[in-house]
Amino acid sequence: MLDYISLAGGLAILLVAGDVLVRGSVTLARSFGIPSLVIGLTIVAFGTSAPELVISLRSALDGVSGIAVGNVVGSNIANVLLVLGVPALIATTVCTDKGVRKNAAFLLAVTVIFTAMCTFDTLNRAMGIVLLSLLGLFLFDSYREMRRHQRRCKDYQNGDCTALDDAQIAELEEFDDAPGGRPVAFALVVAGLIGLPLGGQLAIQGAVEIARSWGVTDTAIGLTVIALGTSLPELATTVMAAIRKESAVALGNVLGSNVFNIVAILGITSVISPLDVPEAIMRYDIWVMLATTVLLAIFAFMHSHLRWPLGLALVTGYCLYIFFVFASGSVA
Repeated sequence: MLDYISLAGGLAILLVAGDVLVRGSVTLARSFGIPSLVIGLTIVAFGTSAPELVISLRSALDGVSGIAVGNVVGSNIANVLLVLGVPALIATTVCTDKGVRKNAAFLLAVTVIFTAMCTFDTLNRAMGIVLLSLLGLFLFDSYREMRRHQRRCKDYQNGDCTALDDAQIAELEEFDDAPGGRPVAFALVVAGLIGLPLGGQLAIQGAVEIARSWGVTDTAIGLTVIALGTSLPELATTVMAAIRKESAVALGNVLGSNVFNIVAILGITSVISPLDVPEAIMRYDIWVMLATTVLLAIFAFMHSHLRWPLGLALVTGYCLYIFFVFASGSVA
């Protein structure tokens, strides 16, 4: 009974924390002239990926590589199929921001590199350093985009719109009307970033104990229960972003979280303790992750509008994936 209470309580905390994080981050971004997409790619994405980092590090240090690698692979699958699918059932998610295409391409490149590394059966320290170098490149590019946007804001405020297109002017008009209250917004962001890992940890503890009582193996738990549990912060955040019509935050959260999961979480973890890649993951799950990343890139490059039929298809695809993991002999 306590496990079910932990699961339910964790989910409740996630929803509240996701709401305050979206509200605070959007207000903070606009007050500083930072694009919502950049906030979603960095602060929100890194904050919602904190549970993956904790779980993967703990699993690696305990010698359970299956959970460490499976957690990231499963989370990235869940982020595309579930975390993008569920909000699309609520409100249309727009993939028209110029920055979405660039970051989707970067995510695809990182995923291909990671998949190639996994074919060597072990993620060693040298590979971890390469992944962390890619993280540095990602953060540097996000910083450059922030500075470019702030220059556009300055030009707009000075009445110089000659170098701006219609989409940029419309975005800057939204920033011009944005509410203030930086201290309150900052407090909301901090509260959300604290609440999300806390709620995720409670939900994961309850879910893992329930799964083990049903005889589920560690690799399957990493790919499904823990991966889904550590994706709950992303799901809660994107659902609230969809409700508040903040597509940039929702998409930035998914793109940034998937990048962070690979280059930061597995980069840090493999530098501290090299990871063996389970054969079961290489046989099927790694390729599902690559396929879902390609799908996300297609959405970005086609400037897709993710509406409820596509959202339903994505969620159904995730349910089929979970069914296959359990049906393929993952239960003892």
